[in-house]
Amino acid sequence: MFFEYPKLLWLLAVPFLMVLHYIYLELKERHPHLRVSTSVPWMVRGTGLMNVLRHLPFLCRIAALSLIIVAIARPRSSEEIEKIDTEGIDIVLAMDVSTSMLARDFTPDRISASKDIAIEFISQRPSDRMGIVVFAGESFTQCPLTTDRATLINLMKEVQTDLIEDGTAIGNGLATAVARMKDSDAKSRVVILLTDGVNNRGEISPQMAAEIAKTYGIRVYTIGVGANGMAPYPVMTPWGVEVQNVKVEIDEKLLSDIADATGGRYFRATDNTKLAEIYSEINKMEKARTTIDSFPVYRELFGKYALAALLLLLLELMLNWFVIRRLP
Repeated sequence: MFFEYPKLLWLLAVPFLMVLHYIYLELKERHPHLRVSTSVPWMVRGTGLMNVLRHLPFLCRIAALSLIIVAIARPRSSEEIEKIDTEGIDIVLAMDVSTSMLARDFTPDRISASKDIAIEFISQRPSDRMGIVVFAGESFTQCPLTTDRATLINLMKEVQTDLIEDGTAIGNGLATAVARMKDSDAKSRVVILLTDGVNNRGEISPQMAAEIAKTYGIRVYTIGVGANGMAPYPVMTPWGVEVQNVKVEIDEKLLSDIADATGGRYFRATDNTKLAEIYSEINKMEKARTTIDSFPVYRELFGKYALAALLLLLLELMLNWFVIRRLP
């Protein structure tokens, strides 16, 4: 608490002087003399409650005057309020949904693990607009840029491998993701491209798509998904579905070149834990910029002092009317 006009507090000397004057008059006052055999009845009566009550009106008046002086000095309190403006990031998750994503070197398989970890990543970034692009032999937008986390997560859960023609069109997937953000006015725009294969389809080459992303100032983080060497893969046979080990082929040089060309970074995920760590690292690197403005908020306190002074003046009036008049 502080006072807007602290110099007015010097006026508190007035009620102090009034108290000194009151004490002086009480000591100076002379009473009539009367000879009696004993002064006990008067001594008992003089120390009673009524003798104390006769000073209350004056005390109420002094307290009220002091509170009025405090009130006109304008007591105030203040606290610092922070206004935080968050500058979000536009992020598109470009996910490979070719049939090779059914490989079971992840738990339960690559595509399920990728979806679950991507959903956790989405939940950790409430201030960003995010979208989903899926690609195999072709590409399309599963969800445009949005801040609606519930819709985004539901659409991510619906991603599966039989949505489009099989194949791995990395260039088309990246180009579609870039197209979703080329008109964005966000200060930071990011594509997280996840694939487990080698580019073998599509009208747009991955190199050309990377150049387009670079032109628009879009960073691309690439993730190669798959264990080293061989991976268990479900294969349809005359006797039903059997799991066979197949060779893992990831064009790591291509993914690394895409990331380097756009100012991003390439990661290799060989299991669920590693993939979760990659998303966590990207989450740390792509922090939204926040602007914090601090400003004081003042609260006026003179009202309660003025109200207390008014109540004391009313109390003095009532004491004078109903109590002091009845004193013997």
